[in-house]
Amino acid sequence: MIEHRPHASLGAARHGWLDAKHHFSFADYRDPARMHWGALRVWNDDTIAAGTGFDPHPHADMEIITYVREGAISHEDNLGNRGRTEAGDVQVMSAGSGIVHSEYNLEPIATRIFQIWIYPDSRGGEPSWGSKPFPKADRSGAFVALASGMAGDDGALPIRADARVLGATLKAGESADYRLGAGRSGYLVLSAGSARVNGVALRAGDGAAIRDEDVVRVEAGEDAELILVDTRE
Repeated sequence: MIEHRPHASLGAARHGWLDAKHHFSFADYRDPARMHWGALRVWNDDTIAAGTGFDPHPHADMEIITYVREGAISHEDNLGNRGRTEAGDVQVMSAGSGIVHSEYNLEPIATRIFQIWIYPDSRGGEPSWGSKPFPKADRSGAFVALASGMAGDDGALPIRADARVLGATLKAGESADYRLGAGRSGYLVLSAGSARVNGVALRAGDGAAIRDEDVVRVEAGEDAELILVDTRE
């Protein structure tokens, strides 16, 4: 089963400095049919104006993965972590028992990110933060784990959940397969280009909620960049 969620159907919020699209209920956007997908709770498609950002605010009991699509995001938290994550790279914050952080776009251009929240397998624990570069050339034509709590994903940023976040870039005409399997939920968003996911056509910004599909096959109609989340149901 694949449910196509066109970009135009997503929740939206415009705050002047922030233009956000919500794949799932978030803030003032409420849709009972889009509360979560497996352990995936939030997928926000954010455009942050230059010189603006999110002031210090708290989180707890959530794995928060940020994939930077354009520009860069600068992080600072009450644990003393500071870092700048730029386009194509990923940062992970395990909120654990509680963390206060800020995220700013200190660049001269708008920054575009996917921010993904996944429920952890258990509550509490020491909070943590980390970031890592993931060159797009390394995921050309294949899925690569960017963040994961699953065995064997040693090159991925660690998260405290039975889940993985994967990225792939495909040239027009290329395809890539991912084995999802029974008891798993997948959610795929096309960051750029066009593609078919098990025959369902997607354009840039569209989402695909996937369940009861043993293999997910992505076939690029144009050069495409995509992110896929695999979680327990």
